Amino acid sequence: MNKPYGNEEFNPNGVGLKNGNFIGLPFDEKKAEVILFPVPWDVTVSYGEGTALAPAKILEASAQLDLFDLDLKDAWKRGIYFQPISDAVLQIRHELRPKATAYIDFLENGGQVPDNPEMQKILAEINQQCEAMNFFVYRETKKLLESGKLVGLVGGDHSTPLGYLKALSEKYERFGVLQIDAHLDLRNAYEGFTYSHASVFYNAMQLPEIKRLVQLGIRDCCEEEVELSRNNDRIEVYFDQQLKEKQYKGENWDEQCEEIISELPGNVYISFDVDGLDSKLCPATGTPVPGGLEFNQAIYLFKKVLESGRRIIGFDVCETGNAEWDANVAARLLYKLCCLAG
Repeated sequence: MNKPYGNEEFNPNGVGLKNGNFIGLPFDEKKAEVILFPVPWDVTVSYGEGTALAPAKILEASAQLDLFDLDLKDAWKRGIYFQPISDAVLQIRHELRPKATAYIDFLENGGQVPDNPEMQKILAEINQQCEAMNFFVYRETKKLLESGKLVGLVGGDHSTPLGYLKALSEKYERFGVLQIDAHLDLRNAYEGFTYSHASVFYNAMQLPEIKRLVQLGIRDCCEEEVELSRNNDRIEVYFDQQLKEKQYKGENWDEQCEEIISELPGNVYISFDVDGLDSKLCPATGTPVPGGLEFNQAIYLFKKVLESGRRIIGFDVCETGNAEWDANVAARLLYKLCCLAG
């Protein structure tokens, strides 16, 4: 049945509309319950770039998604709105990314930053602009939270949710983070970048309101990060290899989900780096790694979070590659999270 919106009727069974909205939905920001907040930023990425361009690609790919959800009837009716992408943020990214590339190349070829004034200047500029980006994300997501919206952040690289996590920490006295990722992201100022994509949860764990960080699918990290995680009783890591080996011995995914979720408090934020998936689902992501979750494994885990009585208070989907297939997968992840959260 069509549902009227003002003077228009929206047919959820009709042709996917390329109207500039997520999945062609008829909602504006005022009417929508869920706001997708894009952050086109990948300045500090240490391998493949292009994730800054993913929000636009995801929005474009979403037009061909269908709206039926097996778990929630008429889930789309809660309203989803994809905010306009900031041209100003994207322009700063375009200016800084070549400088960051030159800086990273300098490091990888054995250069010493303390001996090079030019590289010191580049590093200082990037750290300053990353801090400004974090404040932008904090300010904008805080406004959305204060207006009663549920927010899903669309990266960009995985550094982008830090400001959003700060805004959530001012709304909730305690919450947990469920991180799906190939990487721990616990490096302290990786490559000298205070707000590196590889440092986001090192920085986020400075927020005392995050009572638990549960990291799932991890399969590429350094010894320093592993030691940090083992010495912090707020962090629990589920390495991909260990999960798979237990499955080979007969433990099923449902049992593993029960154990993973038991580590989380009542309010849960989901941070989804798409490289946590099997790389066939995200081949253009910045740092693909063999192994990882299947798409429906992730969806099943999200559903189990809700079935446990916990509440998803927000989410992000980051590190999507600038490619149609990657954007298609990310758009479907976002839609499912929009349906389940809140």
